[in-house]
Amino acid sequence: MHPSPSDQPLAATAPTVAELTEQQLVEGTFAVVRSERLMSRTGQPYLTLQLRDRTGTIPGRVFRDADAVAARFTPGDAVRIRGRVERFRDALQIDVQQLVRAEGVDPQQLLPTAYRDLDELDGFLDHLAQEVHDAGLRALLQNVLGDAELRAQIRRAPCSRGGHHAYLGGLIEHTVAVAQLCWELCELHPRLDRDLLITAAIVHDLGKIREFTYAAAIELSDEGRLLGHVELGLQLLAARRPAELAEPRWLALSHCVLTHHGADAVPTRQFGSFEALALYRVNAVDAQLKFAFEHGL
Repeated sequence: MHPSPSDQPLAATAPTVAELTEQQLVEGTFAVVRSERLMSRTGQPYLTLQLRDRTGTIPGRVFRDADAVAARFTPGDAVRIRGRVERFRDALQIDVQQLVRAEGVDPQQLLPTAYRDLDELDGFLDHLAQEVHDAGLRALLQNVLGDAELRAQIRRAPCSRGGHHAYLGGLIEHTVAVAQLCWELCELHPRLDRDLLITAAIVHDLGKIREFTYAAAIELSDEGRLLGHVELGLQLLAARRPAELAEPRWLALSHCVLTHHGADAVPTRQFGSFEALALYRVNAVDAQLKFAFEHGL
């Protein structure tokens, strides 16, 4: 008598979520984003899981000893699983046959990360900041980019949870793209205030370093949920405003940050400068194009 598929030893392969195929035997480490205990039609408990690694997420199901398995982990943990990939309602899922908590594994290690080299992006960011010659704005950028802790947070943060640049390192990737596009735009339209626009491009999403938390998934922080990244960014900039940044320049920069998602953020519902309008449009181009590349048109 041949053993059933669930009793057969599983191959010790550890493909990523993006590489999984139907009927593949899989052994690997994943983060548990969500877990729910349900009941089958026969009255037996089972678990539904959402599992993730750096390349994506996939549902999982635990039908054998569901309650005992559930006691081994909590949502947010990293787990080691063995199972088989199956197709259910035209989507792949993993029939989990064994599951244990992965000791010593930080779930953040299983979050998606930027495709581009972060050191290279850091270099581009420094180069763009050097294009700013206004004394007050340059001093502000030095206060922001010269803060080692803040700089590390800029390198780590995503831009969103499920939209554009929704991965660790997404913020600096997006920031460099927007600032580079703004630099090119100033070449085409010399009436634009290059110093103001490039500075605004570099700091427009700074509040995202406080908007999210990181565990098995990227989630909103309390600050992010209640205030949003625009207000958080203005707070961070105000705390680092240098004495040499005069009030008119500070107001012009703050207006650009405040309206980078549209003029509805101000009472007049009008852009107060060409630079604010330019930042809004350029930000939207990079964000929407990146979203289309990752999620489709």
